[in-house]
Amino acid sequence: MHGFVAAARYLTIVPLPSRDAADADALGRAAPWFPVVGLALGLALAAVDRVVLWLFPPILAALLTVTAWKLLTGGLHLDGLADCLDGLMGRDRDHRLAIMRDSRIGVFGAVGLILVLLLELTALAELPAGVRGRTLLVAPAVGRAMPPLLAALFPAARPGGQGATFARAVRRAAAWTAAAIALAASGLALGRAGLAGFALAAAAVLLLGRFLARRLGGLTGDGFGAAVEIAELAMLLALAAAVHLGRA
Repeated sequence: MHGFVAAARYLTIVPLPSRDAADADALGRAAPWFPVVGLALGLALAAVDRVVLWLFPPILAALLTVTAWKLLTGGLHLDGLADCLDGLMGRDRDHRLAIMRDSRIGVFGAVGLILVLLLELTALAELPAGVRGRTLLVAPAVGRAMPPLLAALFPAARPGGQGATFARAVRRAAAWTAAAIALAASGLALGRAGLAGFALAAAAVLLLGRFLARRLGGLTGDGFGAAVEIAELAMLLALAAAVHLGRA
């Protein structure tokens, strides 16, 4: 359970006790636990959503659930997404990496966060209650399976950064194990629509990884955080489309 505790302490704001610091190297070794932490987070979100759906209309309930979602993760991955969006507007590789290290948020990062949150809110609000709960269970697991997968497939942009330390500690077998857990959870919870959602999320994240690697010379910790947000959004959009088309 040491790996689970290390992953949970970093990926959520839950204050689990531990004798060791959750450094990037320890997180890399805990990679197979990432989707398991995602499932635990999804279970909490499904419970929150069930309560707020009873109290409020669907769109307001969706807003409250998305708020709880981001609060439970401390906005960690949103920060990575915003930094990536800001940094990609730089002139060259070094300028982009310098912008991404800056803690301030720029126009592109702010607009990107607003659009992503609006898309998540709207997609969640469109899901019927049964599908909505199962999607909330699975989406965080799929999102958290993506950083280990990217770490196994792409180089690090900054050899001395936290992202590089994390990537060096991720074994390929661990990355594929994390992906397999998320894939199995998607299929068991949502059937063919869940498998399609996982495929869309994985494709979107792999395209993101390839794009970032070309622009930055590799991936950073911010890129891993952005991958989580993109994968979760892809799952929500896929299930909303499946419901709209009568496939879920």
